[in-house]
Amino acid sequence: MSAGTRLWELLPRRTDVAQLRRSPRRDLLAGLTVAIVALPLALGFGVSSGLGAEAGLATAVVAGALAAVFGGSNLQVSGPTGAMTVVLVPIVAEHGPSGVLAVGLMAGVLLVALAALRAGKYMRYVPAPVVEGFTLGIACVIALQQLPDALGVAKPEGERVLVVAWRALREFAQHPNWTAVALALSVAAVMLLGARRWPKVPFSILAVIAATAVAQFAGLDGARPIGDLPSGLPAPSLAFLDLSALGSLLTPAVAVAALAALESLLSASVADGMTVGQRHDPDRELFGQGLANIAAPLFGGVPATGAIARTAVNVRTGASSRLSSFTHAVVLAVIVFTLAPLVSRIPLAALAGVLLATAVRMVEVGSLRAMARATRSDALILVLTAVATLALDLVYAVVIGLVVAGALALRAVAKQARLDQVPLDHGDHSAEEHALLAEHIVAYRIDGPLFFAAAHRFLLELAETSDVQVVILRMSRVTTIDATGALVLKDVVEKLNRRGIVVMASGIRSGQRRVLESVGALALLRPAGREYATTPEAIRGARTHLEGAGLLPPRPARVSGTVATETEQAV
Repeated sequence: MSAGTRLWELLPRRTDVAQLRRSPRRDLLAGLTVAIVALPLALGFGVSSGLGAEAGLATAVVAGALAAVFGGSNLQVSGPTGAMTVVLVPIVAEHGPSGVLAVGLMAGVLLVALAALRAGKYMRYVPAPVVEGFTLGIACVIALQQLPDALGVAKPEGERVLVVAWRALREFAQHPNWTAVALALSVAAVMLLGARRWPKVPFSILAVIAATAVAQFAGLDGARPIGDLPSGLPAPSLAFLDLSALGSLLTPAVAVAALAALESLLSASVADGMTVGQRHDPDRELFGQGLANIAAPLFGGVPATGAIARTAVNVRTGASSRLSSFTHAVVLAVIVFTLAPLVSRIPLAALAGVLLATAVRMVEVGSLRAMARATRSDALILVLTAVATLALDLVYAVVIGLVVAGALALRAVAKQARLDQVPLDHGDHSAEEHALLAEHIVAYRIDGPLFFAAAHRFLLELAETSDVQVVILRMSRVTTIDATGALVLKDVVEKLNRRGIVVMASGIRSGQRRVLESVGALALLRPAGREYATTPEAIRGARTHLEGAGLLPPRPARVSGTVATETEQAV
């Protein structure tokens, strides 16, 4: 299938239009509610990104509308988010606002490419402890980013959030601004306490309106407003694009695209879990987010993702189709065109309070406690991902979490693999014959996967075998074998053969023959007639070998027509 055909399949369908007619009144009301919640968040995240409140509004309008139309979820609400802000701050410091816009455009192209490559399905392989640790780390970073505005001090220089927060605290200690602190804490308290009692009331916008009114009419010193906002969206432009700088921006663009994919698909999965009968298309979601991130920078917007908090509000207020998320973008556009002068008076401290409350809400204490109690490995992954998010970079944090989770998972799987010495099957041997066989033959049963994480342990155990003439490897319970495991097995056979010990194998599955044959392991067994379908056959072959070597007396011929025992038929 060509890339063009694949992208054509990701475009909106007739069923999307049919869904808009199910309950339009409820969707319109849900969209209005989400817009009220999203307004202070868009402003706050725009300010935190370093491009200003107008960039946050442009992102919420443009990206929110396009992701609603072209995305893969009926309930997803997209726009600027705290996680993306965390990534953008160092990009602004290093490359400036134009660099952020170029990074957003490049990230959008990468997301469309991921959609064409059907990469959306791989989101399911991100472990829960990585997601929880990632979310906890983001919440801490968002809260620390708000300290300068919440304390009413100018934002100190620096890329690392811990350094900036410490400098802000030192500046506040020298020149305290209690007005800003009071506004920020009041807004955060109203949002957190009010939501517990009346969860459907949009306390964020109510608290911001109240804080703005108090700051205006009381003439509070230290309540710095957002500042002038343009009455409308700027004309689309590519003036920010510097082709000579694209090479240096590729790495940040990959990081932004990875974060946008991760957060958007996670948010869409959360929306599915909150409803019955709703399932998102991960590839369409990547496609929609890609188009949104291509368009948003043209209007001065920052990179966008699916927003978990706004999506949750959308679901809880009864949304059933993408009409609600599109309505949210339209309402925000109306606000941009009609209420920009009023919005510009909102104190920065009030927006800081909104984001502080948002950071607190992101932390699910119950989920963290359950994850920490599950296993030590889960707790370690969670803590490591959270610390890496706070101290390093969000994408690096996810990569570190995935690598550690993979290593611990391999370790757990490797522990399941066992090499046990098992007694020989009696078959139709007498007790005396069995004793003679046991003096010269040892049987090992391999259970579980024989792969690189566990294979060398088998080599050490098997290589220590001594004082026997024949080793039988029972392999019917080997669940999987890779090239490393096959090479180790070959090495074991060669070492034992050099010591005069014959190695026989039984129960090799058909699916494992290819890898054993590719490294030459079967070549050591098959030509010498040392591979058998069942363990009793291998024991008979071992006895024949011992008889030929003069170590066992010949066994009397069996009576013709004797029926094989049940043991001889088993593996």
